Amino acid sequence: SAAALLVLGAVVGLAVALGLLPRTPVNRFCAASNNRTGFLCDDRATCLLASQVCDGVSDCRNGEDEQEKFCGDLPRSLPGYLVFRCGNPAYWVYADQRCNGMNDCGDCSDEMGSSAACPPCGSEWWRCSPVLYEYCSCIPRRLCRDGIQHCLSWSDEYIC
Repeated sequence: SAAALLVLGAVVGLAVALGLLPRTPVNRFCAASNNRTGFLCDDRATCLLASQVCDGVSDCRNGEDEQEKFCGDLPRSLPGYLVFRCGNPAYWVYADQRCNGMNDCGDCSDEMGSSAACPPCGSEWWRCSPVLYEYCSCIPRRLCRDGIQHCLSWSDEYIC
């Protein structure tokens, strides 16, 4: 019985000691669909797009993508790799919205310029600049010859 008490005391002491050690932060970086920056859930298998974090929907099994520690003071509470700062410092977008073809920042800084570092338009896109409406330097080819001007030069209706 004394040996059992000694073992029990050692186990409790070890548990207390381990509980007092600082916890290492969990690395939540992952590559989501289309190699976009993602957020790794506690299950270490589910990788969410950055824009799925703090969107009001629990996409991780344990709901860690909606926890106060990440969503309490946006964007400061998010890990830096989930955030892209727009040209206007008052604005930001999720990292997976950078180089998606859409003008998410409002000034095209998420699609053009050195901080965005976007690749040139792909084969599914038509390049024209300036672009009207929600696009920046490229429009989806499906918008070519649709009877609506998307490029200032009208090249989307006559050349594309």
